[in-house]
Amino acid sequence: MRQRDFRLFWVGASVSEVGNALAVVAMPLLVVTVLDADVFTVGLLTAFAFLPWLLISLPAGAWIDRLPPRRVMVVSDLASGISYASIPVAAWLDILTIEYVLAIALSAGIANVFFDTAYQVELANIVAKPDLVEGNTKLQASVSFSRLGGSSLGGLVVQAIGAASALLVNALSFFVSMACLLRLEHPGRAGNENPTRKPDVLRSIAEGARFVVQDPYFRPLTIWAAVSNFGLTGHDALIVVFLVRDVGLGPELIGVLMAAGGIGAVAGTLVAGRLVRRFGTSRGLLVCSTFIIPFVMLIPLTDPGTGLGFYVAGIMLCVIGIAITNVIVASFRQSYSPEGMLGRITATTRFLLNGSYPVGALAAGALGTWIGTRGALWIMLGFVAFAGVLLLTPTFLRRRDLPGQDPAMAPARDIGE
Repeated sequence: MRQRDFRLFWVGASVSEVGNALAVVAMPLLVVTVLDADVFTVGLLTAFAFLPWLLISLPAGAWIDRLPPRRVMVVSDLASGISYASIPVAAWLDILTIEYVLAIALSAGIANVFFDTAYQVELANIVAKPDLVEGNTKLQASVSFSRLGGSSLGGLVVQAIGAASALLVNALSFFVSMACLLRLEHPGRAGNENPTRKPDVLRSIAEGARFVVQDPYFRPLTIWAAVSNFGLTGHDALIVVFLVRDVGLGPELIGVLMAAGGIGAVAGTLVAGRLVRRFGTSRGLLVCSTFIIPFVMLIPLTDPGTGLGFYVAGIMLCVIGIAITNVIVASFRQSYSPEGMLGRITATTRFLLNGSYPVGALAAGALGTWIGTRGALWIMLGFVAFAGVLLLTPTFLRRRDLPGQDPAMAPARDIGE
């Protein structure tokens, strides 16, 4: 176990997530309060951020299986940092437009495709397979704490220095992540292909897609997650507009409310191991997807005053379920995937999962324009609440644990020590 490398990887991911959580608050506030965007344009912002998953994620996965993943992550961090740092510069020069913000969302989204796919591969290089559940739990916990702090910080920073300037914090977080990756001691994995042979990218893509489509576990998991993500993107695209214009809240309180999701994520990661040991990975997945995540339907009931409690309860319970399923599914994918195919399998599943984001964001924007943000939230979150039904099949119902994992889920040692 490469303990020092895991710590650096852990710190870099956590700091980067603080910046990302701040940007989740700052970017919509920028286009709503500074650029006076309408509901559809806010949905378009979310769509542009995730459009690269539809356009390039499949070839990216094939390339990452052939390239050193750490190098890909470093270049991606550098590109993201420069992209976000350019927004406050454009604002100071008084040339910031909605079109410019959309272009930055698209370029940062491209970098995120490469980083996120390579991240899964590099983690599997640093952490031994028996420790993957614990490693993912620790990373998910730190990410959750970071999102909690970043969301709360986002509203305060926007209030203090403005939405555009606040994005400098996000840019800085990418440079910190890059520095941590450059300090890793283990040389990492080299490319898999002979450099003298021209890589057959299309064949590599087909191999990853075929495995996901034909596998009895990956196929339903991917469909369930894609439907859930479609609805969750509707929430992400509409929630700031809903809280500002329908509920009448300011940036500080919006940041505090959105931090409730971070609290739920922290709670979910803290109980993930205990729930999995008690119910197993397969049954734990079913409990979360069909009984916990559906509490998201409380969110559209949000109103001023005590009605804010509906948002807090809905987002916290939903994210508790999401955090637990993230640990289960990520560990399953890393331990179950055939050697040398993790990048392609990750890219294929993310193509379908994250590819539903731009579609969901555009649908939410259109619905919000047509029937209002509250009505659009009811429809979009309905997909999240009822998606768990797709997993109620014999493949999952008759198993306690998913294959390829230690059923006890009890790590033999602390990988962070």
